[in-house]
Amino acid sequence: MRTLNVALDERAYPIHIAGGLLAQPALILPHLKTRRVAVITNDVVGPLYLANFVAGLEAQGLRVSQLVLPDGEAHKDWTTLNLIFDHLLSERCDRTTTLIALGGGVIGDMVGFAAATYQRGVPFIQVPTTLLSQVDSSVGGKTAINHPLGKNMIGAFYQPRLVLADTQSLNTLPDRELKAGLAEVIKYGLIRDLPFLDWLEANLDALLARDQDALAEAVERSCQNKAEVVVADETEQGERATLNLGHTFGHAIETGLGYGEWLHGEAVAAGTVMAADLSRRLGWLNDVDVARVRTVLERAGLPVVGPALGADRYLELMSHDKKVSDGTVRLVLLKGIGRAVVSAEATRDQMRASIEACCA
Repeated sequence: MRTLNVALDERAYPIHIAGGLLAQPALILPHLKTRRVAVITNDVVGPLYLANFVAGLEAQGLRVSQLVLPDGEAHKDWTTLNLIFDHLLSERCDRTTTLIALGGGVIGDMVGFAAATYQRGVPFIQVPTTLLSQVDSSVGGKTAINHPLGKNMIGAFYQPRLVLADTQSLNTLPDRELKAGLAEVIKYGLIRDLPFLDWLEANLDALLARDQDALAEAVERSCQNKAEVVVADETEQGERATLNLGHTFGHAIETGLGYGEWLHGEAVAAGTVMAADLSRRLGWLNDVDVARVRTVLERAGLPVVGPALGADRYLELMSHDKKVSDGTVRLVLLKGIGRAVVSAEATRDQMRASIEACCA
């Protein structure tokens, strides 16, 4: 088992990474306030893992309630969030009950937000079962739901007590979901870890083939990068924003098409190509750099051309981004491969040119 630590003083927590961790519920016990837990999952992950996971917890003497929510980004909203509150209240869960998020990024984000707000804060644990959630959304305490005008616009920073990443759960992940997760893995190489990008380019075939050693290495390296950034800038006042490479364009795709039409990682991949193109227009990347970005994403089976929403629609949606400050759109761009910055230097015309060049 590989273990990392997110060193946030009294709120520090471990990330355990290995195959078979879902069958090791004893790892959870040291992080509980009481022996009362609520496991929340969705109707895709639930049939695969919920029964055995709950049985393992009960065998440790825990009192477990369980809730199965509808799957998908389209359900990451107030209505579904209220189903969590309805369950917690009907089960008379109190402030010492620990919520356990069993699933991908949508479940993790919603359960984390519920934990941050139920009775003004209860503990929660992340048990991510997708590559995207294992390498990104389960780590760092960003929790949220979507709004019709923007993705992840309503939420809170709220750290988990533990992240338990079972890489064997990736064996049941659809190919499309695995590839979408690779977009967030590749992101770390592009923004801050050039040796990791070199490793990814050499090991993409093994990752796509679900080689367990390669997956564990990718998850660990990604989590290490994420943890370092979170510790330095927990509430995204500076460096943490660089983790959003491709996300401003990508969130516009998700919102503009309708949540769930494209997977988050797919939208981020196309958005990353737009960000690289815009970085080239600013003189920070050359054609070879942009081609490298496009090629690694293409090799991962990800889209590198955005949908034809129209440049005006993209720009309108991007104006709702959380990095907008005093009406100015701030974008995560690349001053070089492995070196991301948050910049407001791009003009509206330059953004429009990159959108038009990189969309169908």
